[in-house]
Amino acid sequence: MANVYVEARPKGRHEGDPIDDYVVEDHADQVLATFKTQREAIEWAKKNRHMPLVARVRHLNDRNRPDHWRAA
Repeated sequence: MANVYVEARPKGRHEGDPIDDYVVEDHADQVLATFKTQREAIEWAKKNRHMPLVARVRHLNDRNRPDHWRAA
């Protein structure tokens, strides 16, 4: 199982700004799929044999820092 990252879009949005959608990305920032909800993104990742990771805090999502992520 490969790790994938479930992230809210748009990136770099300010706290309180609306979320347009959620993307599932691989370690190289390649978008694998886009969904309206985080739950749909997580379910898709699991169905496709990936290990989905979500940011512990939305604006802290540095992929080089494992403590910024948790398994979904």
